[in-house]
Amino acid sequence: MTISERIFKLIEEREITQNDFSKATGIAKSTISDWKRKKTNPSADKIMIICKVLNITPYELLQDTVQSVEELDYRVVTKGTKEYDLLIEMESLRKSQKERLLGYIEALK
Repeated sequence: MTISERIFKLIEEREITQNDFSKATGIAKSTISDWKRKKTNPSADKIMIICKVLNITPYELLQDTVQSVEELDYRVVTKGTKEYDLLIEMESLRKSQKERLLGYIEALK
């Protein structure tokens, strides 16, 4: 199965219209149609946004093993997001500060 075939399978499984997928990804409807009609694959620069919208990892898309992000033992954090900034700040903390921060997080739950 090609990458584009997997994308359309996932779109269908998630009951997303091609129009909604286009809006969510910012990818032109004509480009998405070309993937289906001409059996071409998306360019590499589109993979991350496609994965984010479909809630899968690039590995899952490329390997044809679909597993929800919530089931994974790891997360992909995109540079420039608040989550990324938080992780960068956390890295700069001393061990005792990290432990306190984790305690705060537990208390917030």
